[in-house]
Formats: sequence, structure tokens, C-alpha cells
Amino acid sequence: MRVLILGGGTVGSAVAARLCDYGHDVTIVEIRPDVAAAVDSEVDARVLVGNATYAPALFQAGVSTADVCFALTSSDEVNIFAGSVAKRMGASRVAARVYAQEYRDVSDFDYPRHFGIDRFLSLEYLTAMEVARRIREPGAMLIEHFACGELEMQDVAITRESSATDVPLAELKLPSEVRVGAISREGYVTIATANDRVQVGDRVTLLGARPQVEAAKKMFLTGSVSKQNVVIVGGGETGYFVASVLERRNYNVKIVEHDKERCNFLAGKLKNTCVTHGDGRRRNFLAEERVGSSDVFIACAGDDEYNIMSCVEAMELGVKNPLAVIKHPDYASVVWKLGIKDAVSPFEVMNRQVDGLMHKGALVFQNSTLLSGPIEVVELEVGDDSPATKAPLKTLGVPKPTLIAAVVRENVALVPNADFVFHAGDAAVALTLGDSIPGLVELFETPKNAK
Repeated sequence: MRVLILGGGTVGSAVAARLCDYGHDVTIVEIRPDVAAAVDSEVDARVLVGNATYAPALFQAGVSTADVCFALTSSDEVNIFAGSVAKRMGASRVAARVYAQEYRDVSDFDYPRHFGIDRFLSLEYLTAMEVARRIREPGAMLIEHFACGELEMQDVAITRESSATDVPLAELKLPSEVRVGAISREGYVTIATANDRVQVGDRVTLLGARPQVEAAKKMFLTGSVSKQNVVIVGGGETGYFVASVLERRNYNVKIVEHDKERCNFLAGKLKNTCVTHGDGRRRNFLAEERVGSSDVFIACAGDDEYNIMSCVEAMELGVKNPLAVIKHPDYASVVWKLGIKDAVSPFEVMNRQVDGLMHKGALVFQNSTLLSGPIEVVELEVGDDSPATKAPLKTLGVPKPTLIAAVVRENVALVPNADFVFHAGDAAVALTLGDSIPGLVELFETPKNAK
């Protein structure tokens, strides 16, 4: 595929090197001559010196024939503006890296849609979601957002019998905006069908609009689950996102942050999180905060050495399974030798997002790691005059096994029924198997002979 990367800094060069290794045709536009020269000597890509917001620079880089464009500079505004221009100039798909949460929040203003950008990528937010995945507990786990944040997927553990067990899913009175997507039973995951019945011991995956998913969980969570105590060292964007997710679920959350001004910000934003000012590397301080008795310990300050030291001190106080966010790949072996068995790499998280976007046509995003087993979670865009727009869902001949879990239409999340008819521009989220993806794409793709 032809890939255009705007920005040759740490993130841009790392993404470029990986895509080059996979054989893609990569072009990088970097405004700083010294950085461009360094990247040119290290990465097997075409490197151009230029301003990514200028149309002539994008034209010279071949934007009109780019299958995917990644705007990965260190500036949100540059990424949004340059990505928008690239899309207007012909790039088939555009993703822009953003830092500020305000740009990703479509409730106030839909920046991605307004600027024509297919996906915003926040390294810090994606890292936080990966951290949340690693520490999931029964009934309290946000897994991932789809379709610009309008859809949410959560796991629910079935701990005892209830009105929702041993009943065909078709007979459950779930909120209309929620679907049961998958059922995990004895380590085997299957795509849910209308005739399936939930049993005690199962783990059920719910998909739908965010508020309704929370309401649907109550049907399955009949037993009380004791709250887990979480300590987060580092109140930057990653720590803030982790806390904001966990404080709304079954966790008692405490953030340790060394910057007083940042503490004040966190205290004003987080409603159910204890914010403490202190140095997360100091054993005496951690002992005073009773870190050793915490159920979950997360070190996600912006510095690898800080995170490693914090985990080591926490283990000395009795923490058994600390989790560290580690940026530098050379530290991977170090953390294992120190007994830190769980580490999250922001760049690996970003790589999975990049891989998921490396598709043409109707297939917008693909994630093969979200659910256990062979199930793929895919997001598809309904093309103009595609077969999906010609008939109700029940007669489309969707490849089996596939569950069309939800549809986003003009920023509203919908759960399609058998009579649902797709419109061009809809975004559909489906659970399927790898062999079924080509058939799905064919249904949603604009016909080649369409005018």
C-alpha cells in the first residue's frame, strides 16, 4: 500500500520503519531538515523536507495516490489541519494523532467529521485503554471504543443464576441500543446468536451506546463484587484516562502525582479518585500510602526509569503484580529481570491501531486481538450504491458466523434489527471470522462499475 506519514519524529519514524519492513511504499514529510536527514539514513522510506500543512509539499509527496495518510507530528493542530488537507487532496484514508481530549470529545463538536479525518489517534488514551484491559475484573472493564467513541464494548462475568441465565438471547429484554456480541465459555469464545443461552461461569461481551451498556450490565451482575483498590503513579494524560475509566466502575482509585499544579487539575476533573501529591519512587512515601495492600498498582508516569523504580519499590512493599508503562523497547528485558511481569508499550498499542487501519475500501478498521480466539472485530463504511443499501439486513446474505452489532449514523449509535436498511456513509461494527471478512467487504463496498 502507498502510505504517507506527516512528521518524522519519534512516533512517525517508528511507524514508518515498521511499515517499510512489511513492504509498504512509505513517504515521510518532515519540516526539520536535520530530523529528515536522520530518518532518511535509518528508514527505508522516501523522505521529503517540507511543511505538511502546505499543499505543494503534499502534492510532491504523492498525497493524491496515498491509500493511507498518518499525521503524526507533535502538534494536534498541525495534524488536524494537515490531515484535513491531505484528505481533500485525495488521500483515501486519513488518521491524525491528537493529544488534547477536547478534540476527541464529539459531544461538543465533531472535529473528525468536520475536518474529514477518518480517525483520531491518541497515544495516551490508547495506552490507558490497554492498561485497563490488562487489569480487567468481572463486571468492570471497558475494552475499546469504536466509531469515534459512539460505541463501547464491555465484558461481564456471569457469577450466579439470574433471570438472564438459561434464556435465549432473543427473549432477553436488553435495552434496544445493546447487543450481546460474544460468549466466552471454558476458554472458548463464540459469536452470540439469538438462540444462545448464557450460563453461570460465562463471560459475555456487550456492545452498544455507552449509557445503555452500563444499564444492561445490571441484568447480569446479580451478585455484589468487592471493590478493588487501585494505585496509579503518574497523573499525566495516561494516568488521568485510566483513573477516569476505573473510578466509574468497581474500583477505589488513588493517583500519586509529583506536580502540585497537575494535582489540582486532577482533583477538579476526577470526581471519585483520591489525588495525592508525592514522589512515587520513594519507598517511605509509598509505605505511608499503604501501597503494599493495593490490589492493582500501575506506574504510568511519563518517564520509563521513574515507572521502573516505582514498581520495584512497590514490590518491596508487597505488591505482587505491578504494571508499568514502558516506552523504550530496550527496557523490555530489563523489566522482566526485575520481576515486573506486565508492561504496556505505547508504541505497540499505536502499532496495532496502525495495522488495523491498513486496509482499502469499505474495511475501515480491523482488530484481531480484542477478543480471545478467532473472532475479529471490524468497522466498515457503507459505500455509495453498495449491496448493503439495497435490501434489509435479513436478506443481505451476510456471511456466517457474523454479528452486525451496531451502526453509527450521523453520530447516533443504532442497534440494527432484521429489517434494518443501511444508508451510504453509515459505519457498521461487526464481529466475524477472518474468512468472512472478504464477503462482508463485498456487501459494503461501492461497486467498481458504479458511477
